Amino acid sequence: MKATDNKKTGQVWQRQEASKKLIIEELTKTPIIEIACKKANVGRATYYRWCKGDTEFTDQARESIMGGKLLINDMAESQLISAIKDQKLPAIIFWLKANHPDYTSKLEVTGKIKSENAPLTPEQEQAIMRAIELADSTDQHLINNP
Repeated sequence: MKATDNKKTGQVWQRQEASKKLIIEELTKTPIIEIACKKANVGRATYYRWCKGDTEFTDQARESIMGGKLLINDMAESQLISAIKDQKLPAIIFWLKANHPDYTSKLEVTGKIKSENAPLTPEQEQAIMRAIELADSTDQHLINNP
C-alpha cells in the first residue's frame, strides 16, 4: 500500500467520524433518522451500515434519539399547556383523558347467569378469564397511549 493510499484512507475515516458526530448531534435535536442523515449528507443505508458495524455509534445514536424524543415531548407538552390556557377544548379534553381518573375511558362488562347453582364449565371459566385479560390490556393500552 502506498503512502498516498494511507493518507486517503485516513481522510475518509476522518470524514466518516465527522459525519457520525454530526448525525448524533442532529438526532438529539430532531430524533428522525432521515432528517439527521440529510443534514449530515449521509444516506440512510450508510447510517444503518454504520450501526451494524459500530456498536459505539449505535449506542450513541440510540441515546441521542431518546434525548431528542424527550425534547420533542417537552415541546409538545408546552404547546398543549398553551392550548389549554387559550381555552382550546380538544386540548382540555386530551389532558383530562390522560391525567384525570374521572375522564378516562371506561369499559363496562355486564351479563346474566341463567342458573346460580350450576357451576361454570372449564370453557366458560376460560372465556371469562380471557375477557378479563382483554379488558385489563385495553385499560393498560389506554393508560399508556391516551
